[in-house]
Amino acid sequence: MTQPSNGTTGHVEEIHWPSLVAAISSISAVGIAIGLGLPLLSIILEKRGISSTLIGLNTAMAGIAAMAAAPVTTYLAHKWGVAQTMLWAVLISAVSALGFYYAENFWLWFPLRVAFHGATTTLFILSEFWINAASPPSKRGFVLGIYATVLSLGFAAGPLLFSMLGSDGIYPFLVGAGAILIAAVPIFIARDESPVLDEKPELHFMRYVFLVPTATAAVFIFGAVEAGGLSLFPIYATRTGSTESQAALLLTVMGIGNVVFQIPLGMLSDRLKDKRPLLTMMATVGLIGSLMLPYLAGNWVLMAAVLLFWGGSVSGLYTVGLSHLGSRLTGSDLAAANAAFVFCYAVGTVAGPQVIGAAIDVTGNNGFAWAIACFFGVYVVLSGIRLLFRRNRA
Repeated sequence: MTQPSNGTTGHVEEIHWPSLVAAISSISAVGIAIGLGLPLLSIILEKRGISSTLIGLNTAMAGIAAMAAAPVTTYLAHKWGVAQTMLWAVLISAVSALGFYYAENFWLWFPLRVAFHGATTTLFILSEFWINAASPPSKRGFVLGIYATVLSLGFAAGPLLFSMLGSDGIYPFLVGAGAILIAAVPIFIARDESPVLDEKPELHFMRYVFLVPTATAAVFIFGAVEAGGLSLFPIYATRTGSTESQAALLLTVMGIGNVVFQIPLGMLSDRLKDKRPLLTMMATVGLIGSLMLPYLAGNWVLMAAVLLFWGGSVSGLYTVGLSHLGSRLTGSDLAAANAAFVFCYAVGTVAGPQVIGAAIDVTGNNGFAWAIACFFGVYVVLSGIRLLFRRNRA
């Protein structure tokens, strides 16, 4: 397998801070723009009288664009270089973000969504590959925990900006496009530090989806639960007796768990040679937490306590899964597997809301908890079987 350029053995001995600052700060700037853009675009379409169905269809293009961009990202990075590909992605996403303001025709928003989310997907894939390649194996989980924490703060800052800027005029679009363009600065400064892909990936893209299945399945579950849970939890909470403000506070508690637990979970994963038991444990926490939800609906404090740990465990699937991926592969194979990782996340974000929403319609409000429990349960069973077979072979 190919090796990254920053070490003859494929592993760095020290943290390459210029690389990490470039990758983490650039993708966090993009996170701010996405966090600002998602509510902004939905509100504008609502004001224009576009139906909720068409707004949902337009929003779903994000996942479709991500699935389309993931398989070609490694090819582009191999041909043009990691940093240069990221700079082009920054430019495309910034121009398309500003394009939403000038596109009066609703149907033009579909190709704009594809361009914006396809380019940002490329940024996510290559940023995470860069971070993995620049991290020493003994501190990879710690570094990825920092990345996940900063990214979460970036996503949280987006809606805050939206509340301050509103949806009128060009100014919020300029802020969003400007945040994305700022991402180019650290990338350009550290361009010579970016990993080099001297060879093409050894396998077909879809083979990488199944090459490290514990990681790719974990991020699929994360995407499904995150997208479905965040979008439908307010409905579930209000139907169980919470007010809208209480439901919003519960989502905030989940977000706090997401931010607080990422670095500790990353540091814990650094102490483990095999990270799969930790992934299984976090999925088990997610399973138990989701099964408890119907029984805690009448007690806001207990619900908040469960969601604090539940949110951290759910998000930890992404951080530790990415660390597990980096511990198994290097070079172009790691870049391709990272693309497959993001591809599985995108599939999860499309599947999760559909499955959880259908479960609520078929079985009632508690279908929300049962559907999420099924996602976690399937992962616990599959990962448990893989661990069992591994021990038998040993």
